[in-house]
Amino acid sequence: MINVQLAFLTACLGDRSLDRIAHWAAGNGYDALEIAAWPGHSREHTANHLDVAHLDQRLVDETRALLALHGLGISAISYYDNNLHPDEAERHRVHEHLRACVRAAAELDVGCVGTFVGRDPGKTVSENQHIAARVLTPLTKYAAEHGVALAVENCPMPGWHPDGYPGNLAYSPELWDWMFELGFHLNYDPSHLVWLGIDPVTAISRYGDRIAHVQAKDTQVHHDRIDRYGVYGRATERVDPWDSGWWTYRVPGLGDIDWTRVVDALHVAGYSGAVAVEHEDPVWSGTEDRVLTGLRIARDTLRPMVRP
Repeated sequence: MINVQLAFLTACLGDRSLDRIAHWAAGNGYDALEIAAWPGHSREHTANHLDVAHLDQRLVDETRALLALHGLGISAISYYDNNLHPDEAERHRVHEHLRACVRAAAELDVGCVGTFVGRDPGKTVSENQHIAARVLTPLTKYAAEHGVALAVENCPMPGWHPDGYPGNLAYSPELWDWMFELGFHLNYDPSHLVWLGIDPVTAISRYGDRIAHVQAKDTQVHHDRIDRYGVYGRATERVDPWDSGWWTYRVPGLGDIDWTRVVDALHVAGYSGAVAVEHEDPVWSGTEDRVLTGLRIARDTLRPMVRP
């Protein structure tokens, strides 16, 4: 068992207010929230549970009071979008909103903002790296000046690439080493490592000191389907850009990850942040009741191993 807070990313309850989410979380065994803070015009999400673009002292005080009322903390303020978007105007909008998230985190004494590196899908990895050195380093410096870590989730984001290839250049340890040089930290999510063939426990043992935040999501591999699609997933049969055809994200406990080993590795590494459930399980989605059931399943899986 490790002494960290159990949280969940609020994006799975995008239609609920932060007040209602906090009330439910406190009554159902959660210690904290990873607060989704996408802008209202986002192409990715409508989940905006903290209006960072219009944050003032009143909103800061109201947010503090709400969480205190329910005995909850904030594990991170998160906005996962493409920081290397090929359209420079859109990239500027993404960066400005990310800076607003950083300022909000500083005002609320939250040490972490969750984000992506992203990618220009029309350019090679090397070309993207050259762009990143120029346009992303100012973001990490801005965060550091505010006492905030920009923690990048290691999600490949295949839906951002026209052929389902990685759309977020932070999916492997090779790229982690590079993004650390830019000043980013790691938002470790083992679910992505599973289908990439990377051992989640080995990744922790080698990079545990660079983990600023942990997301808990599981992956179910359908071994009978990989013989048809291969590791790159559906090609001509990919109607949904996010559907590989041979693996599915699940809530913790319903996939292939050995959470006892993962939590043990985090303990050995000395991790002291939060573990935040990211609910993207299609089986337990579709209605609010199903989403809440999924969050309860995740809680029941992780609570025996995680305590505040």
